[in-house]
Amino acid sequence: MKDIELVTALSKEMDMSPQEVVDTLSSLFVLIGDTLSNGGIVNISGLGQFEAKKKAERISVNPTNGKRYLIPPKLTPVYKPALLWKTYLKKLDENE
Repeated sequence: MKDIELVTALSKEMDMSPQEVVDTLSSLFVLIGDTLSNGGIVNISGLGQFEAKKKAERISVNPTNGKRYLIPPKLTPVYKPALLWKTYLKKLDENE
């Protein structure tokens, strides 16, 4: 599903204009981003948990020239799906 399809489906389901849906989703993503950048965890019931984990600095080697590079530490987003999603996907996998 592409973003325009999602916005259209949500606008029909929630009886909102597409622009209102886009504004709502934008606000949600900004709020999640701000919370994660401040070290918080966002848990959405039925969907899952969003968290930012810090990756330690590491050394990488370029295989073509053998040069070593120091990669600085960085924050990466991590998503843990809710048990509901895991169970649903497991049932789909078993049915195939």
